[in-house]
This record gives sequence, C-alpha cells and structure tokens, in this order.
Amino acid sequence: MPSHIEDYALIGDLLTAALVGRDGGLDWLCLPRFDSAACFAALLGDKDNGRWRIAPAAADDGQPCTRRRYRGDTLVLETEWETETGWVQVTDFMPRRDGAPCVVRIVEGLSGCVDMRMDLRLRFDYGNVVPWVHRVEGQFAATAGPDSVWLRTPVRLTGRHGTHTADFRVTDGEQIPFVLTWHPSHLPAPEATDAFDALRRTEAYWADWLGTCSYEGSYREAVVRSLITLKALTYEPTGGIVAAPTTSLPERIGGERNWDYRYCWLRDAGMTLEALLRSGFTAEADAWRGWLERAVAGRPQDIQIMYGIAGERRLPEWAADWLAGYEDSRPVRIGNAAVAQQQLDVPGELMDALYLTLRSGLRPERHLVSLRRMVLDHLEKTWSAPDQSLWEMRGAPRQYVHSKVMCWVAFDRAVRMAEEHGDPGPVEQWREIRDRIHREVCDQGFDQARGTFTQSYGSPELDASLLLIPRTGFLPPDDPRVIGTVEAVQRELVVDGLVLRYPVGGDGSPDGLAGGEGAFLACSFWLADALRLIGREEEARALFERLLALRNDVGLLAEEYDLRSGRQLGNFPQAFTHVPLIRAAYELDSHAVHVTRRGATGP
Repeated sequence: MPSHIEDYALIGDLLTAALVGRDGGLDWLCLPRFDSAACFAALLGDKDNGRWRIAPAAADDGQPCTRRRYRGDTLVLETEWETETGWVQVTDFMPRRDGAPCVVRIVEGLSGCVDMRMDLRLRFDYGNVVPWVHRVEGQFAATAGPDSVWLRTPVRLTGRHGTHTADFRVTDGEQIPFVLTWHPSHLPAPEATDAFDALRRTEAYWADWLGTCSYEGSYREAVVRSLITLKALTYEPTGGIVAAPTTSLPERIGGERNWDYRYCWLRDAGMTLEALLRSGFTAEADAWRGWLERAVAGRPQDIQIMYGIAGERRLPEWAADWLAGYEDSRPVRIGNAAVAQQQLDVPGELMDALYLTLRSGLRPERHLVSLRRMVLDHLEKTWSAPDQSLWEMRGAPRQYVHSKVMCWVAFDRAVRMAEEHGDPGPVEQWREIRDRIHREVCDQGFDQARGTFTQSYGSPELDASLLLIPRTGFLPPDDPRVIGTVEAVQRELVVDGLVLRYPVGGDGSPDGLAGGEGAFLACSFWLADALRLIGREEEARALFERLLALRNDVGLLAEEYDLRSGRQLGNFPQAFTHVPLIRAAYELDSHAVHVTRRGATGP
C-alpha cells in the first residue's frame, strides 16, 4: 500500500517531478515530462507497478524515516534513519537537465555503519509494462518500446522476477551514489552524470533563483516553500505550470473523484501571475504569460479551460484499469475530459491576467491584443448561457454566479485597460455590458431572504467561489451583500473551521458524482482573505495559521483535507493551494504593517 499523501516529498527538474515517501520509496515518476507515462506508479497501485526504495535493511517496507527535510531553500531532499548500528542519510534530487533527465540518490553514512537495501522495480506505461533488463558495459539498462532507463552505481545489483536489489553497507563518511537516467531507447547510452557535481550545481541553482525573492514578511518559510513548489511545477521549456504532478489521487478515499492534474488551467493564470510578480519573479511571470498567449492563440470560440504543458489541446481521458488506484480509489484517469467543457469564468481569468500583465509593465504580444477584442465580441454573445462552473461540474449546465461575476470581470478589465492604458475599443459598449451583467447577478444570484449570493440563479446552495467577489472588485468588501455572503459561507460550508467547495453527494448535487470529498484548502485560504477584507483580521490570521499547520513536515499541501482522518486528499502538491497561501501571507503582512503605521502616526 502506498504512503499517506502527506508523507510524500517532491523533487523535480523543471520538466517533471517525483514523489518520495518517508520510507525512502520513490513511488511516482513520469518521464521525460510531467504528462508522460509513469515508470514508477506504486502511488496508484502497489510496488509491482513500479517503485524504487533505498532504506536501511532492518527497516520494514513502509517503516518511516527518523526525520527528513529539504536542504535549506532548495528542492534537495534529505532523509535520515537512526538504527542500532548508526545513522544514515539518503539525499534525493533531480538536477536540471543538460541532456537526459535523471534522478540522483546519494547514500551517506553519518555515524557508525548501516546495512542498506535497494529495491528497484521499473514498470513502464503506468506500471503496465515490465521492461527487458540487460547490462551494457557494466551498466544496468531497462528497455521497453520507446523508453529506456539506465542505472549507474558502484553497488552490485541482483535481478530476479523483474526486481533488482542491492545489499550493501555504508560507513561513517562514506557516500554511495545511484544515478537513474531516462533515455529514448533508439539512441546510444546517455552520458554519465557525476552525482556529486550535479548536487553542487543543483544547490547553486536554487540559491541563485531564490535570490530574486522579494518577500520579507513574517511567513517567509511558508511563502518560500510555496514559491519553490510553484517553480518545481513549471515546465521550463514553455513556461507552463501544471496544477499538480500527479493524477487520480482521490478527493475521497475509495471514491470516484479522481482526476488528472498534470496540465495547465487558464483560471490559474491571474492568481499565479500575481504571486510570482509580487515575489519578484518577473522572468517566471513573463514565461507563464508567454505560455498563456501561445495556448489561446486562434479563434476565441476555441479557447479551452486547460491545455497541455506545451499548449496541446487534445487531452483525451481514459482509465488505466490495471491500476488498483490509491487505496482502492478508482478509476485511475489519464487525460481530462473537462477540457471540452464550457466554463464562462475563463475569459474573465484571461482578461484579468492581461490587465495584471499591463500593470506590471509586461507588454503582451501583438496578436493577443487583437485576440482580446475577439474574445470580448464572442463573450458578448455567450455570457448569458449556462456553463459547468470553475469546479468543472459533470452534471447539467447551470447559471453559476461565479461564472457571471468573471464575465463581468472580463468587460471591467477591458474598460480599465482602455481608460488606464489607452487600449482601443468600444469602451461605452463594454461598460454597458459590464453594468448589465452586474445588475443581473445582483438581481438573480442574490437571495434577499438569507442575505447571500448563491451558487447559481435560483438555487439555495452556496459555493465557496462566492468568497472571491470582493477580490474581483465586483462589490466593495464593506457592502452588506459581501459581508452576508462571507457569513453565510461560514455557517453553511465550514466544517470544523475548514471550507467545503459546495454541498456534495446529495440527490441535487450539480457535479453529477457520488460520494463526498474533503475540505478544499484553496477555499479555506479564500475565506481567510475574505475575512481580512471585511475587517475581521484576527479571525483571518487564526484561520491562515491553522491552514499552515496542516502542511506536511516539508511544507507541502494537497488539494483537500479530510477532517475525520486528519489526512491530506487529492493531487499533491497542488499549485491551486499554494498560490492563495502566498497571497494571504502578503495581505496579512501588509495589513499588519498598515495597522502598525496607523497606530504610530494616528488615523
């Protein structure tokens, strides 16, 4: 059985990423890209679906380490075990590529001597294909179809029944490297990677990259780890940022809410740009903007809610039925059928991202200026239609309030860009449509009796996305309708202090799925931000700090949290969780500074 989701740590090379458990098992790795087939897929099945474990021989399979940490502000993972005979450390990382992608694992004796065991089970195509294993000039090589993996180590390996093991002893001060490299099978053997030189280069890279960070607030450790995680989820050649490096980690153990998140969502664009720009990472923000511009190029009616990491449009969904799923949570989905949905919040997210780009001094490409006009022309015809909402509901389309608010955002940002930056366009027409949408939402999306906006027109249900209304500028934070909505969400969607997205699992649930899910962590950060905006700063800070306490031992968060079991749920780590963490930290810090200054100088 795989480890708990929160027991994993992330390593990566800015083209793909791996998950390493507290027991020393590398249980998930797709090569050569985030969206490639996994060669280690024990995460979604068992060890016979592909796993690479290095741990003390005396440690039972699944037995956790004594302690672990990232080496400073890097993506270099250090895992330590204390045994009866000594201390040992395994250092795991993926160096940035000069050529073929590789995972480096260095076993180091810290004191005494420790008997170690390495267990390597390579399974290509998401754990479905057992490769042909052979030796080439003393190197271990595994080949199947287009894939080959090479392992270089001074330790002798023994193979049996598709598994290769090594038993060895490490003494105080001794370092033993293992370098696993992926390579196209039709090419000659990849060049050797010096493990220790790669470690030095990797540490230097992260130190240099973080030198750009401008955050100096009171939540530095959490913000920096979140920024490193966002960087690790970036596909460097294109600038695209995946939502998570995993697929089908369940939103409820044993349930069907299992999705493939190894793609790039347009709705993440504005929030991610804001987090990167506020933190001083202009190059990363510009690369993400560049990915966005290329991905949406074409006809406005063809704009999708998500794309592949290089801008691919076709992401067909299918089930890997040979995998048992994480703790029997089926199906294991590859691809994402939501790519074909209509979600009317997307044009608003796009326009908001462009507006932020202009405000920050990053000029958009010329073709995007003309596309912007076409997007608005198309949205003028479609904004009144029902859609699937930002939650990608698989039930019947509805008139979702958040989607309408984001349609308002699209025209509002167009007006602002015209007024503030001189962008050409029919400003009066955009202003009239913007105001018409505003009137309709306030009339049809607001429950006067309860004093709250609702999930969709005429529905009694609430939705956590309503917490974003004051942040968009649709209404000011001190508007009674905003305050009433925040308080209604607290009453009806908060369970033990954390926020559900919307009521799920009932007969009238709009998502078309059975079963429930955990509290949605991004929504809980949204609530902290909304509480701050309506003047309840102490509550906001308390909730934010509680959310920080839910991070795992190396500072990572999944999509959701199960309050009953105290476990993280959903794909991991989740960009959509770490981005609002960064924003909330900035806003709480800026509010604290403002209050301090006001107290010192008077109102």
